[in-house]
Amino acid sequence: MTNETIQQRLTEKFGEGFFRFEEAYGMLNIEAAKENNLKVLQFLFDDEMLQFRFLTDLCAVHYPDNAGRELAVVYHLHNLTENVRIRFKVFTGINEPDIFTATQLFSAANWMERETYDFYGINFVGHPNLKRILNVDEMDYFPMRKEFPLEDQTRRDKDDEMFGRG
Repeated sequence: MTNETIQQRLTEKFGEGFFRFEEAYGMLNIEAAKENNLKVLQFLFDDEMLQFRFLTDLCAVHYPDNAGRELAVVYHLHNLTENVRIRFKVFTGINEPDIFTATQLFSAANWMERETYDFYGINFVGHPNLKRILNVDEMDYFPMRKEFPLEDQTRRDKDDEMFGRG
């Protein structure tokens, strides 16, 4: 099974303009609107030719300069029969971080979605028990978002030469 075959199969089912396709290092990257994440995941799972039935990973990325699309949910799917992997992305705004849960399709998504919620604040609509699992409940922020400077710019006790800067 080739990336072209996967792309053709998805285009046949959902039509032109439904996806944005990209190939990086031989892996097909697929992007769709967040409202369609379950439709696409279900098709990738059910289709007899595609059979992407293993969720390898589910994570998020924060793009602070991407207005209205600041948060991306990334699904890494694997067809175990053909040993083919794909990456499926959906984007959402930081002010409305709602994505439909994939727990009914992939049981492994349960823990991964809870972790993604815990670190990025993405609300997985329909999740059976969406709560913090690694951070304390009292946290009022999401630590993996790029909302804080990486280092204190006012520090005087370090020499930039030692860090390859300056």
